Amino acid sequence: MTRPNIVVVYCDDLGYGDLGCYGSDAIRTPHLDALAEDGVRFTEWYSNSPVCSPSRASLLTGLYPAKAGVSHILGGKRGTGGLKREAKTLAERLKESGYSTALYGKWHLGSSEDATPNARGFDDYFGFHAGCVDYYSHIFYWGMPHVNPTHDLWNNREEVWHDGEYMTHLITDKSVDFIERHKETPFFLYAAYNAPHYPMHAPEKYMKRYSHLPRDRQLMAAMISAVDDGVGDIVAALKRTGLYENTIIFFSSDNGPSSESRNYLDGTEDVYYGGSAGVFRGHKGSLFEGGIREPAILVYPHAIAAGQVCHDTGMMADIVPTVMEFAGLASPSPEEIDGLSVVEMVTKGTSTPHRQIFWEYGSQLAVREGKWKLVLDGKLDFDRTQPDDVHLSDLEADPGERVNLKDAHPDLASRLERSVRDWYKQLREQAES
Repeated sequence: MTRPNIVVVYCDDLGYGDLGCYGSDAIRTPHLDALAEDGVRFTEWYSNSPVCSPSRASLLTGLYPAKAGVSHILGGKRGTGGLKREAKTLAERLKESGYSTALYGKWHLGSSEDATPNARGFDDYFGFHAGCVDYYSHIFYWGMPHVNPTHDLWNNREEVWHDGEYMTHLITDKSVDFIERHKETPFFLYAAYNAPHYPMHAPEKYMKRYSHLPRDRQLMAAMISAVDDGVGDIVAALKRTGLYENTIIFFSSDNGPSSESRNYLDGTEDVYYGGSAGVFRGHKGSLFEGGIREPAILVYPHAIAAGQVCHDTGMMADIVPTVMEFAGLASPSPEEIDGLSVVEMVTKGTSTPHRQIFWEYGSQLAVREGKWKLVLDGKLDFDRTQPDDVHLSDLEADPGERVNLKDAHPDLASRLERSVRDWYKQLREQAES
């Protein structure tokens, strides 16, 4: 059999509880539900960051964000300037082995000439460089004071205009066309949807589908349904071309649901709750589970048995070594990346390869070890704090992290705190070197 094709579908600010197969009480996602039935649905899969750009850096490089050059640790030196040159992307690795590569949608890993997708391993690119755009005008018009609105839509290195065309549909159409044009050679397709990140825009046909919901949830549901249809179109193209059985498909999102302002959709005295983190505490910007635990689906009909639900832990940085192993290519050494292959976890039922997983964001630190999770200086989103500087949870008994066990297990809390602080110290030294 020829080497497998790889399709990564990544959403933006999608909550753990925002899909039908993850228990949504309102949003219907039949295509993603069907995809989950064809492979593995993970219940304990993590983003490596609670915000967009660092999460994407880990997904594409297999590194913790700061090692890839995308972190506040660097004091802005590389935080918006793109990936480190030595942080090789999955696209660069696969291209070396003869894969055709494409990215359609959100990049958010640098806009300078040497940092754009075409400079980082993608043969074909259509999308936007910044963190978000208007879905119909493709203009970036908020987020920084004293910055004029900027049109941000590119076909490779050329600026292009598709005024009035819905961004989600553009990403889907480009993805389907790429699949149909590359039936004869192995390919890597990265479909990076910006939905359901603000601004809240959705076509009328999806709005009508959820006319019974309050406006904030109606818009969120409509945007997610448009993505679900896009995934359905991508899967249909793979089946139509006879490629589905030999294609690895990974679906997830960069971080949890956002409580950022939605203007008239905000509550009068509270934050935006259009997205759902399910039972989990926290939103985007938080190292509690709601900010980093993500819906994740992995399908490879040739090698992964259908109908699985995996309760072992994995993280975005694991995708690089997992794809390389499935493709029969030389995987990066443990010294080169932080991710670990989950091939045996999804094909043989072995336990997670991770003893510990670490996070850093702003002043927050976190570590997970087995069922235990420690959060230091935890926040509920970008602004809202919570009372405990040290929060220890037993995620098996309390997945919502509502009960602080630091006083019941002081030795464990102290050991985990030392562990994450040692990791963070080493991370700073490596990132600043």
